[in-house]
Amino acid sequence: MSSRTTTTKSRSTVGELATPGRIVVIVLAILALIFIFENTQDTKIRLLIPEVTMPLWLALLAMWIVGALCGAYFLRRRGRR
Repeated sequence: MSSRTTTTKSRSTVGELATPGRIVVIVLAILALIFIFENTQDTKIRLLIPEVTMPLWLALLAMWIVGALCGAYFLRRRGRR
């Protein structure tokens, strides 16, 4: 006597993919990128001892990437527990 079970794969709908939290994160990321690329003037940046002159958008973009990497690292560590 064998019983057959049918497995159905649940398809993710647009409603499941576009949660309010994801929409907020996407909107904030777009606004951050707009802010970064609107600030194109050169600025002096000092990191410990050396002082460099670079476009402000590049400094902002670098800090945004560092922040995203730190956030991803801590979320990944939190998910393993």
